[in-house]
Amino acid sequence: MYQGVCLFITGILVLFSSQLMATDERGEVRERLEPKGFLYGFGLGVNQELYKGYDRRVIPLPILGYRGDRLSVLGPFVSYDVLQQEGVKLAVQVSPRFQGFDSSDSDIFIGMDERDFSFDAGLGLKYEKDDWNLGLSSMFDVLNKSDGYELKASLGRAFQSGPIFYEPSISVSYLDANHVNYYYGVASHEATSSRPAYQTDSAVNTTIGFSIATPIFFEGFTRLSIDYTWHDANIADSPLVDTGTNLSLRLLYSRFF
Repeated sequence: MYQGVCLFITGILVLFSSQLMATDERGEVRERLEPKGFLYGFGLGVNQELYKGYDRRVIPLPILGYRGDRLSVLGPFVSYDVLQQEGVKLAVQVSPRFQGFDSSDSDIFIGMDERDFSFDAGLGLKYEKDDWNLGLSSMFDVLNKSDGYELKASLGRAFQSGPIFYEPSISVSYLDANHVNYYYGVASHEATSSRPAYQTDSAVNTTIGFSIATPIFFEGFTRLSIDYTWHDANIADSPLVDTGTNLSLRLLYSRFF
């Protein structure tokens, strides 16, 4: 499975190399999408959950942060570029993982151990050319909740129409077996007649996304992002799960001091 993900990432690099190498300058649209300075604002995330009886997760995201040439702090999301060269950025990253559950979230979890929220840290590689954005990342659970990791490859292209910016994207993520079994597995001591024990392997998920952003509201910057994800069968086949796809939305508003 791991080799397959690596081959897929290599294929993306080869397929889009001609477009990405067209110029050494960063695209003008992406420059306008990511202005620099101290900022504040708020965000709201709504995720359709895969779990049985757990319809959605609502995540408030207060924003107080800074975006500079190397350091980016957007609430709990932090990255620092340790390398910048000819459109390539290598960053150290920290981000929360809004997953997990307890017995109050759904009847399917009654009698199960709680699965905890966690934080991930790792490295991200970003390559930007002509408003194309190719990203690779490797993130590990630093709180040792799942002891898992995620590898991710993403590709996006920014466009502008008047004061409206929009960006379609596609990403593929590899989740190791520790991660999958922690959030979607059922241990032997948690098994019941209606919830059999379940341990599985790693998973590869695919997501298509679309974001739209504008600076025309309240002298700030507003962004709406929508992601639709197809989950691997190793996740969809879990006795805790009743759907193999899910939709997530994020609304963010920020303005500079």
